[in-house]
Amino acid sequence: MSTPNASEAQPVLTDEQWRRLSAYGVPAKLPGGTWIFRAGDDACDMILVESGRVQIVRPSTSDDDEAVVASYGRHEFSGELNILTRQSAYLSARTAEASAILRINPTAFRSMMDRDPELSDLVLRALIARRRSLRDGQAARSVEIVGSDNSAAALALRTYAARLQLPHTWNEIDTPTGAALARAVSASPEDLPVVITPSAVIRHATPSLLAEHLGLSYRPAGDDEVDLLVIGAGPAGLAAGVYGASEGLQTLVLDSVAAGGQAAASSRIENYLGFTSGISGAELTATAAVQAQKFGARVASPCEVAALRADGDGVSIVLADATTVRARAVVIATGAKYRTLPLDRWADFEGAGIYYAATEIEARACGPHPVAVVGGANSAGQAALYLAGRGSQVTLVVRGPDLHEGMSSYLADRIVADANIAVRTGTQVTALHGDTHLQAITLAPSTSGVTSDAAVQTTPGSQECVGLFCFIGATPATAWLDGLATDDHGFLLTDAQLDDTDLDDRWASLARRPLPFETSMPRVFAAGDVRAGSMKRVAAAVGEGASAVSSVHAALRAVSA
Repeated sequence: MSTPNASEAQPVLTDEQWRRLSAYGVPAKLPGGTWIFRAGDDACDMILVESGRVQIVRPSTSDDDEAVVASYGRHEFSGELNILTRQSAYLSARTAEASAILRINPTAFRSMMDRDPELSDLVLRALIARRRSLRDGQAARSVEIVGSDNSAAALALRTYAARLQLPHTWNEIDTPTGAALARAVSASPEDLPVVITPSAVIRHATPSLLAEHLGLSYRPAGDDEVDLLVIGAGPAGLAAGVYGASEGLQTLVLDSVAAGGQAAASSRIENYLGFTSGISGAELTATAAVQAQKFGARVASPCEVAALRADGDGVSIVLADATTVRARAVVIATGAKYRTLPLDRWADFEGAGIYYAATEIEARACGPHPVAVVGGANSAGQAALYLAGRGSQVTLVVRGPDLHEGMSSYLADRIVADANIAVRTGTQVTALHGDTHLQAITLAPSTSGVTSDAAVQTTPGSQECVGLFCFIGATPATAWLDGLATDDHGFLLTDAQLDDTDLDDRWASLARRPLPFETSMPRVFAAGDVRAGSMKRVAAAVGEGASAVSSVHAALRAVSA
């Protein structure tokens, strides 16, 4: 990811830009040393500086004084991505001297983003650039995570923070810094993982607790009804969010984990149109989430949907906490859940040596030690190349006889040529070994075919392995759904895949058959990996999410006609 330049992160408005942007603000004159907002506030305004200077401050921590992370003068403005994402303030703002300012509240900010494309682009570039800078500077100490590298709970927290690109700091409990932070907040080993923010100490922290504290979980706004509810924030769901919001639909996107889906686990996607040097799945989906929010979509996670039901001329969904949200139409883009191997102690090692993503977090946990990647598709190949590039000796374990059978040729050829990757086709993992962390695995010939000439013949036995990366496919995330037609594997049937026997009396009253991507329930659509017959590629998922919104418009027009 490129480093933002100073002019992009801190633009000075021209007189004409100032005139237009200041029209959205409320003026105030403040003496020096006045706090404008504080870390922990539910929301913060964008501050325009007419005269004087405004400082953005990271509050003092248990072991450090406060730090000024940014300063804005005449015709400059404050703010970073939390203004767009509706995240609670994690930094504070105060006047460094007597200042004349204008405050743009979240509602006025939203109006500006919708009505003035030039200002919207200028502001958004600045917000994104500032978030990148804040993640690497003093602001990252505003959210400090303390835990163990071998903890699945800590890994879940770190993954959530990374996917949302939250400024934060990871502190391993066995380091002097981690131990000192734990002592400073009187946290015992039983309290881990712990999250320390300027306004709270969260013990036994989870992504849900962190999201609630930061204001990133779903917060109902009275009698909450939306035009379009998207369930799942992978590529298909985010595409539906972008196209729904940009085309005027009040759009809400919910995900049970965090924006990104399985695509966020890909260390590098090289065959996605327009990215000649490739792009990580996490970066692609994080950018898509910001794009959806730019157009006014709300994106909330983690937020698990427990049930879906028809509700008059709309649809209602029930969240895991029993909250009900009503929508005129729904797009289900829940994707699929990772498959696991049927091995003893598999659950014990999840997050402590067994991983379903190959990102910087997992690579750091493994260091330069030997690892294994299990799987024969592109996601496994991308992970193997990424880990080998980070210095690990990688064993790629493929159950089938030929690496090229399920993997794109460009990936397979690179893997065969990489001296840090040993390919074991016709091979399976049969046992896991270790105490509290995975230390070794046992490999043995599989029953699916003969090892290809390009691979190394496997001799049964154990080998050192501190990280097992599992990419063996997934099953559709549809177990929570009742009453929708699926194929024999649980994938949702849509449009032409549906027989008349799949359609109930509601379709007779509508006098039509399901539209493209529409399921057996009217105004409920499916896109991406959760849909039967989908291609299981990022580009295809994006196309399905966008196309499903076209059908949403057609369905809503029919209801209002």
